Amino acid sequence: MRLVTGFAVLMLTAWGLLALWHQMLQPAFRMITLVLWAAAGLSMVVASTGLPSRKSRNLTAMAFASAVALLAVWWNTLKPSHHRLWADDVTQLLEARVDGDYVQLKNVRNFEWRSETDYTPRWESRTYDLARLRSADLLLSYWMGPHIAHALVSFGFDDGEQVVFSLEIRKERHESFSAVGGFFRQFEQILVAADEGDIVRTRSNARGEQVYLYRLQMSQVKVRALFLEYVDVANELRRSPRFYNTLTSNCTTIVFELARLISPALPVDYRLMLSGYFAEYVYDLHGLVPDYSYAELQALGYINERALASDTSAANFSTSIRQGVPGVPANEVYP
Repeated sequence: MRLVTGFAVLMLTAWGLLALWHQMLQPAFRMITLVLWAAAGLSMVVASTGLPSRKSRNLTAMAFASAVALLAVWWNTLKPSHHRLWADDVTQLLEARVDGDYVQLKNVRNFEWRSETDYTPRWESRTYDLARLRSADLLLSYWMGPHIAHALVSFGFDDGEQVVFSLEIRKERHESFSAVGGFFRQFEQILVAADEGDIVRTRSNARGEQVYLYRLQMSQVKVRALFLEYVDVANELRRSPRFYNTLTSNCTTIVFELARLISPALPVDYRLMLSGYFAEYVYDLHGLVPDYSYAELQALGYINERALASDTSAANFSTSIRQGVPGVPANEVYP
């Protein structure tokens, strides 16, 4: 029992240290808080061994309980907000209005990226006719090995237009992405709607991430339903800010949650957490083009060479990256 108690206290102490580290911005105050919390936690671990006197153990337990209570009160004061000094690429919240078949999106991002830090901001209002919605593509962008990827969904219309939805961290100007910070309310979340020449090209061409594209096998009814679910999420986020969570509310889980609204029987799978394998999960559910192995779809869906070539040839980015991708009809690639 003492071993279990000691381990639980140790885990709680570690959690508190990480939470304080990621939330306390003022260095001196952060250091003092970390030292006090660590001292309370480690004293409790020692007390749980039973070696100190009963009086000492009781005092230590009271001190640790007080520290935990203070930590819990402080943690519950952390609220998500729309009102911070945001980084340029997540400044504007997506706003959507549906009128029959027409969806008007305000604040569609269409930046011109010359490098990660050199860009021309551009936010646009666009109207989409859902009667012309034809396809949905899953994109996975790898930047830290094969296990973790960023998932995006691109919707295609019969006039060649594409719009991509991507759930991302809404980082402030002084922040950078941290997967660990995503566990500790460091970031709010934002649903970005963007032109492929922005949100995909910046990953493949400016950042050098490895990007794969897969045509999803969905009926027109389900493609439309998925699009409208994203629209609902955008408006809900606009009304009520939420924290991003690396484990439970991220770019992959939102795709799964929205797809599950359409097909409730979708199973939970470890590949929802290890997002680098998300396309393989979709493949196993028969959600990708049939008559190909997953390895073949992955190889043919690798877009980087075609994306880079489009910069020099001035070819249309969206049609270029789809050349040779299984399931994409010829008139879509060569209109």
